[in-house]
Amino acid sequence: MEAQAQGLLETEPLQGRDEDAVASADFSTMLSEEEKEELKAELVQLEDEITTLRQVLSAKERHLVEIKQKLGMNLMNELKQNFSKSWHDMQTTPAYKKTHETLSHAGQKATAAFSNVGTAISKKFGDMRNSPTFKSFEERVETTVTSLKTKVGGTTPGGGSFEEVLSSAAQASAQSSGGGPRRAEEEELQC
Repeated sequence: MEAQAQGLLETEPLQGRDEDAVASADFSTMLSEEEKEELKAELVQLEDEITTLRQVLSAKERHLVEIKQKLGMNLMNELKQNFSKSWHDMQTTPAYKKTHETLSHAGQKATAAFSNVGTAISKKFGDMRNSPTFKSFEERVETTVTSLKTKVGGTTPGGGSFEEVLSSAAQASAQSSGGGPRRAEEEELQC
């Protein structure tokens, strides 16, 4: 008997088509005039209670605001507290922890990869510096610098002007690279 009563008195709220069925049903023909009067009286009583509860709630909310003002609490502080609490709550969720671990692991792998790339680039630069081409270029630069130092240092009788030093450096460079079309440019510089 109790199982039958539970089936008739479901605790779940009405869903879509249940609401439509109840709304379209006409129960007024099944009720006596006395039952209708009782239901109308109950309806008025419920509406009055709801109005009273709304008024009480409104008064309590005003009182709450007054107390918060006296305590120096304002909306911004409440928002900060709510945000901090929400942030803390979110950080303690399993999904956040798993995501944090995954991203942390990915960051460590990325750091290791960048370190490996940096090491590889350093090794390539070291290999390049030891190559014959770089050694040849380095020797030419040293020769040019030595030549410039000699010219500026005053080993020629007049000490040499800046234009003369540049011209002689250009000539030395042209001679070491085989001459060619640079000779015309060098002669223009000497003018």
